[in-house]
Amino acid sequence: MKVLILQGGYNEEHKVSLKTAKQIGIALKNLKIDFKNFIVNPNTFEKDILKYSNKYICFNALHGPFGEDGTIQKILKKNKYRFTHSNQISSTNCFDKVKSKKIVNKFKINTPIFEIVHCKLITSSFLLSIKKKYSKFVLKPVSSGSSYGLKIIKSKKDLNIFLNELTKYKKKFDTKEKFLIEKFIQGIELTVSVLEKNSKPKPLAVTEIVSFNTTYDYQAKYSKGFSKHFIPARISEKNYKKCLNLALKIHKIFKCNTLSRIDFIFNKKQNKIYFLEINSQPGMTKLSLLPEQAKYQNIEFEKIILNLINKAK
Repeated sequence: MKVLILQGGYNEEHKVSLKTAKQIGIALKNLKIDFKNFIVNPNTFEKDILKYSNKYICFNALHGPFGEDGTIQKILKKNKYRFTHSNQISSTNCFDKVKSKKIVNKFKINTPIFEIVHCKLITSSFLLSIKKKYSKFVLKPVSSGSSYGLKIIKSKKDLNIFLNELTKYKKKFDTKEKFLIEKFIQGIELTVSVLEKNSKPKPLAVTEIVSFNTTYDYQAKYSKGFSKHFIPARISEKNYKKCLNLALKIHKIFKCNTLSRIDFIFNKKQNKIYFLEINSQPGMTKLSLLPEQAKYQNIEFEKIILNLINKAK
């Protein structure tokens, strides 16, 4: 067995991917599996990958655009490379926040009401009208991860701060880039990882996330001391089970391969659990949620990695 760890990707999650790849490399050494590291450049990847025999199993340690959105999956399948995680269709549906929300809506799963806007149309007057419409709202790119570009507007002060930095903010994105605007739901942030065991997906645990920043942003996710995780989440047993069952249902709806992680928000007042998004390639860093939940269930990290390799298609 030979493994090629695909890492990097030269996007907003490049560094996270390198951290994930590092942990995978350590696990493969422990498993005594031969592997090589491969820094992915999206512009030349299709040509670069052909330097390696397709007898290699590609371990997809990428995050964000190109690696998670179905693009690399399509290239690998076309060139007959086996790869870990989900296929092209599942990856596309999970990564696109609008597609994923539309899919869960068909199954009558609660998700915050939303609308879509192109970057060039995000103007001061537009944001003022959205504030008037929703009172509190969330703005985030349709196809990006790690809370990149996430903005939560809860007050006039929040909006004024954002309006002052709007020009600078928009420069980070293409004018045609799509953004999701969601009605803000006050509540407890929850996440559930789903992992296949003997070919059957099983939800691991419900984690409650408390961010010490105003949002669970990039810093809170990847820097020690900026957030706290409670396992099990501090919710009723009934809602805990509901979360587990909902995550399993969503994992199956999206036909994810081997694993996934599903994020929710729980509104106490309404006693409602809202689906936020699904991640078909959750982080595997030292601070990542899936390995933490696996550890809680006494599942070794090496076992997860071996399972992903064995399930490569």
